[in-house]
Amino acid sequence: MSSVVATLEAMGAWSEEPFGNDTAADWAWELDEADSWAFVTDVLQSYAAGGEEDQDVDAIAVAAAAVVAHGAGLALSEQEDTESVEGFLARVGAPPASVVALARAALDKVRGDSELAELWAESDEIDEWRATLTRLRDALPA
Repeated sequence: MSSVVATLEAMGAWSEEPFGNDTAADWAWELDEADSWAFVTDVLQSYAAGGEEDQDVDAIAVAAAAVVAHGAGLALSEQEDTESVEGFLARVGAPPASVVALARAALDKVRGDSELAELWAESDEIDEWRATLTRLRDALPA
C-alpha cells in the first residue's frame, strides 16, 4: 500500500465525492443544526483567510462549497449522504451571491495549492477528484 493510499485511508476517504471522507461527512451532519448560510459562510471565509490548513480543513472547504453548489441547483449524486444537505437547503434557500463567490474561490484554492490536492495527485483517483471539483465549480453561477 502506498503512503498516499494509507494517508487517504487514515483520513477516512472512501470516495472523491465532496462528502466522501469522515471529516467532510461529520461537518455535513452539523448542517442539521444550522438555520442560515452563516454556518457555511464562516467556513468559506475562514478558508479564504488562510491560517491553519491541512487536508481536513481542505475537505471541509470542499464540502461547504458543495453545499453552495447544491443550493445553486446542482443535483446531489446518489453517492452522497444527502439528508443533512437537503434539510439545510430547504430551511435556508438559495445561497447569496457573496457565498457563491467564496465557494468558487475555495474550490480554486483546494484544486491549486492544498495539502488535499497533493494527496490526491499521488493517487490513482486524481482525475475523478479533479472532475468532482470541476463539476462543483461549473455549477456555481458567475
